Amino acid sequence: MREKEIEKKLVEGVRKIGGVAFKFVSPGNDGVPDRIVALPGGRIAFVELKTEVGRLSGRQKIQIERLTRMGFDVQVLYGADQVADFLAKVKKEVEWYEVLAARISKKGDGVHPGA
Repeated sequence: MREKEIEKKLVEGVRKIGGVAFKFVSPGNDGVPDRIVALPGGRIAFVELKTEVGRLSGRQKIQIERLTRMGFDVQVLYGADQVADFLAKVKKEVEWYEVLAARISKKGDGVHPGA
């Protein structure tokens, strides 16, 4: 499967669980991850996509290390299977957030996480 097809699976899967997968282009900063994934509950992940046999460039390794040192979640996903695994994991996180938000709302304080 080509990287473009893998990226499409990520974008569609993130959208289905209520998030967005922004294309990340940063002029003057070669090697940044392909996507910034934003999910309900404030979850953010930088995602670099590769084919099953793809390799990170030297600039990509530097950018990933830089973001990781700053405390960001950076995922390098190789192929459609790893994208599916990532989506399953974040879907569970979103579901947990929604349960928590519902519990807080039931307490009647009118406060909803993320509002």
